[in-house]
Amino acid sequence: MKTYDYIIVGGGLFGGTFAYLAQQKGKKCLVVEKRNTLGGNIYCQNIEGINVHKYGAHIFHTNNKTVWEFVNSLVEFNRFTNSPIANYKGEIYNMPFNMNTFNKMWGVSRPEEAKKIIDSQRSQISNVPQNLEEQAISLVGTDLYQKLIKGYTEKQWGRDCRELPPFIIKRIPVRFTYDNNYFNDPYQGIPVGGYNELINVLFEGCDIMLNTDYNKEKERFNQMGNKVLYTGTLDSFYDYKYGKLEYRSLRFESEVLDLENYQGVAVVNYTDRETPYTRVIEHKHFEFGTQKKTVITKEYPASWREGDEPYYPVNDDTNQDLYGRYKELAENEDKIIFGGRLAEYKYYDMDKVIASAFNLVHQEFN
Repeated sequence: MKTYDYIIVGGGLFGGTFAYLAQQKGKKCLVVEKRNTLGGNIYCQNIEGINVHKYGAHIFHTNNKTVWEFVNSLVEFNRFTNSPIANYKGEIYNMPFNMNTFNKMWGVSRPEEAKKIIDSQRSQISNVPQNLEEQAISLVGTDLYQKLIKGYTEKQWGRDCRELPPFIIKRIPVRFTYDNNYFNDPYQGIPVGGYNELINVLFEGCDIMLNTDYNKEKERFNQMGNKVLYTGTLDSFYDYKYGKLEYRSLRFESEVLDLENYQGVAVVNYTDRETPYTRVIEHKHFEFGTQKKTVITKEYPASWREGDEPYYPVNDDTNQDLYGRYKELAENEDKIIFGGRLAEYKYYDMDKVIASAFNLVHQEFN
């Protein structure tokens, strides 16, 4: 006997958005989550009164007014603006690349001076870029590449930039204004009280099973619902029948410091090759915290192995071909729906995750 309209595999933002909207349609949902917490990678852990982004910095930003109005109808957002800085061997640069960056790099103060230097350095690449290094230089020149892109990217991907395909960096934001706001999107902020506030609203009313691996009990769960929404990794759903899709993973080291303010900003990127971590996050700055102590997290890129958290898909030709084979199997499923960044083997910003869930709801209920 079917107990639920939907078995939702995965308690992240895609599953939560779908669950919330499905329940508004009168549907009954069971959420099956491998971790011991809901929220996927936006889960926050409260330490010393600070909402710590346990799985890396998450800043909500969008140009989609419908998505922005949706999340703001559920929880209140603050006015946080992402203005990270880059630390290259102790030299501090503003991100994204803008006139403040160029002034520090070259001592120029006018846009035409900065453009002249960048254009001169870009011209070194006259052919079609064959690797990431050539692509980056063709976009922003050698100085910005050497100090602010090369080391960070090589740590992120675990390979020399000359061994990485050019498509990884399709474009690099460059502004000839004194504007340190990282995103161009008009809407930006962090939920007041952290992302758990949003997650709690999205999953309210669902039955929840934590610490439970759907893939180990597929048949039992399939019999409990009319349909299954699967948001996990697609290759694991099919028991790695054709092989494993590649990801890059992350490792986090957090510590509580007896300081009110460690670095003065939420995110500092360490762009030299020698520093083993890519960035340091000071979580209290996401919510303008005034606590006596602070919590920082160092973020280390890592190779992915089965059992690790998959963060960044390696979308090269080999992996895309492999994903295509799994996708063919998925398209032939009758009662299983696949959605979200893992099931679609795609890097998604949060607003795009929600918009994708909107599309699925439209397909299911219209």
